[in-house]
Amino acid sequence: MRSLARKMAEWSSAFSYGLMSSEEAEEFKKRLVDTVAVAVGALEEAPVKIARSLAEATASPELSATLWGTGRRGFVEQVAFANACAVRYLDFNDTYLSKEALHPSDMIPALVAAAEAVDADGRRLMEGMAVAYEVASRLADAFSVRSRGFDHVTYIAIGTAAGVSKVLGLEEDATENAINIAATIAPALRQTRAGEISMWKACAAANAAKDGLIAALLASRGMTGPSPVFEGKFGFFNVISKEPFDVELGRPLKVMENSIKNWPVEYHSMSAVEAAIRLRERLGALRAEDVESVEIKTFTVSYKIIVEDPEKWDPKTRETADHSLPYIVATALLDGDVWVESFRPERVLAGDVRSVMKRTRVEVEPEFDKVYPRGIPNRITVRLKDGRTATEESTYPPGHFMNPLSREGVERKFWRLARGRLKEELARDFLSGAWNLEKVDDVGSLMRKVRLL
Repeated sequence: MRSLARKMAEWSSAFSYGLMSSEEAEEFKKRLVDTVAVAVGALEEAPVKIARSLAEATASPELSATLWGTGRRGFVEQVAFANACAVRYLDFNDTYLSKEALHPSDMIPALVAAAEAVDADGRRLMEGMAVAYEVASRLADAFSVRSRGFDHVTYIAIGTAAGVSKVLGLEEDATENAINIAATIAPALRQTRAGEISMWKACAAANAAKDGLIAALLASRGMTGPSPVFEGKFGFFNVISKEPFDVELGRPLKVMENSIKNWPVEYHSMSAVEAAIRLRERLGALRAEDVESVEIKTFTVSYKIIVEDPEKWDPKTRETADHSLPYIVATALLDGDVWVESFRPERVLAGDVRSVMKRTRVEVEPEFDKVYPRGIPNRITVRLKDGRTATEESTYPPGHFMNPLSREGVERKFWRLARGRLKEELARDFLSGAWNLEKVDDVGSLMRKVRLL
């Protein structure tokens, strides 16, 4: 009986650009644009600059790739890590919800770095994206590592290894070894997302993707990995899941059930932002002293991730604030929007938002659990001291795969993040290339158009 890793390797090797529908290809182009946009918005943030400084010290003519925003190059491992830190920092990149929730575009910087290192073209990059998204998402369908205390980035490492193997053009045996290596080193503790959240939240997936990249590069040079990594005595099934599972790779590609974020918040709160903004539009400008109470009805997974911990009611870092449903809703009600500036220290610690949070109650609505993970329902009721009461509910916010952003919507997000940060003429050239990715001969030249002012 073939192993699960072998099954993944066989599917990856057989997949090609020609098997994509035009709709699937369009979604991958959207995700490249969206991924670069959210990275650009974070390029000057502290953990991103730390990672980039390390990568800049590793420049090498062999296996090098571009540090986004700078035009400078470094060793693919550190470049992939630094670029992925930028992608994740604002908590603004795409999301896949299933038994496990994850952010598949965390893998794109490693795939792009690999494509640059071996002079792969745009079609090869899209093939790698499809394989990476498929493997990571199907694993998320099969089992929740979160339920065992492990972080979802465990699947990011495995998906990246498969996707990079495709970009590198590896045969089945080498791809299987890459998956075996990645799955062995991938398991990461969920503590990353518990309590007061640190800078590492933005770096955990970057580290996992880097590990998946290195696993594939090692396998490309003949390194073998522990096998069978899922079924073995101390493999994934016996140590982590405690039960065997299977994955069915195929059609339609999972990118079609992947959602793009419209606001920079933990995805389970996305519909709460939409509901809160609608309430603000109905009730007019609000001051903290106008609010009598706020009641939020949410679903169990949301409650456990962005409500339950005491720190979510007293966030002190941006990383905790963008994972705090009470903070996110209070900010949306008071400001009429949630954007990058909503998580600056002065806003996170502001008295008006803290005042509204103290008058907020969050409860699980059992009926909402029946909708998740296909939908993310949140209902908000605001009572004002002048006697007015209003309620709004959202399940499929803008960008959700059931309510997808158009190409124009993705571009609007790109420019809101990029204008004033990127050299505009080069940014337009990047967009033109990204929307025609299947015609791009040199991925590196495309990424060097992403340049800070």
